[in-house]
Amino acid sequence: MARIKTRTAADGTFRFTAEVRLKGYPAQAATFKHLTKAKKWIQDTESAIREGRHFKTAEAKKHTFSDMVDRYIKAVLPNYNQKEQAERKSKLEWWNDRLGVYSLADISPPLIVECRDSLGEVRAPATVVRYMAALSHVFTIAVNEWEWVEENPAKKVKKPTEPDGRVRFLEDDERQRLLIACKESSSEWLYMCVILALSTGMRKAELMQLKWQDVNLKDGYLVLHKTKNGTRRRVPLSGLGLSLLQEHSKIKRIDTLLLFPSVINSKKPIDLRSAFQCALERAEINEFKWHDLRHCTASYLAMNGASLAEIAEVLGHKTLSMVKRYAHLSDGHVSNVVASMNKKIFGTIK
Repeated sequence: MARIKTRTAADGTFRFTAEVRLKGYPAQAATFKHLTKAKKWIQDTESAIREGRHFKTAEAKKHTFSDMVDRYIKAVLPNYNQKEQAERKSKLEWWNDRLGVYSLADISPPLIVECRDSLGEVRAPATVVRYMAALSHVFTIAVNEWEWVEENPAKKVKKPTEPDGRVRFLEDDERQRLLIACKESSSEWLYMCVILALSTGMRKAELMQLKWQDVNLKDGYLVLHKTKNGTRRRVPLSGLGLSLLQEHSKIKRIDTLLLFPSVINSKKPIDLRSAFQCALERAEINEFKWHDLRHCTASYLAMNGASLAEIAEVLGHKTLSMVKRYAHLSDGHVSNVVASMNKKIFGTIK
């Protein structure tokens, strides 16, 4: 049922309040200066309600982009580790500065493209892709969980093409030199931490935030509760890394739960930046960062026959896209697999 009420405004002109009432839906109303607009609004609103479009559009008009970002920061970001929270928040604040005043109904792909292009003038393509990913995830949550918008406009915007991922891993002689330098370091835990990083593929933040309740020395594994992608991960421990941790467990500090606490503040992890840099210099290794230890793990796994799926599982990647950069390192293993298959089905050629 629909009706229009007419009243006289203070300036003597008429105002027309249109009302729409459909069984099973809350009443809707809007006021117009012209009768024709009121009648059209009734037509459009009745059609939108019957087709399931009206309330979704109303939600999108009711909330601003800033509202969406604020809710995401409060409700979703706490699920990630501190570093990831800071990185995502920084990117979302950049988007908020440019789109915050717009209602969600007014955020369109062309508007996002305009922002993307301005960012591309000052940032590398890989950085722009990460800003786009942060924006897209907020909209995905708003679509699926909050129902504030019908679709994710960021999905329609093309991302810049990223250059091939950097793969820097230590050759055998480099690895030996680095480990010797770490062992001779004044930092008592540098050697152990580098061994653990190489043998598990853990990120630096994951390693430094480890607590003793996350360690199972008997069965040989660690549990990472908060990782970069927000999922819980079990990390296998074996060999030298496991042996070193077993020794380390005999001298636990009673004032902290951390495996590697700072000497100054036991509630915070140790800072190994300067010690690691000194070890690199002593080992005469150039263009190498701590994160490259993770590349080493993946590269060694690939060269020892691990599949991309297995590498992704060890590193904690949800998809194979991030580990495809190591595919060429397993070419020999793939060739052996193909040769073995051919030999089995065709036999030895005489």
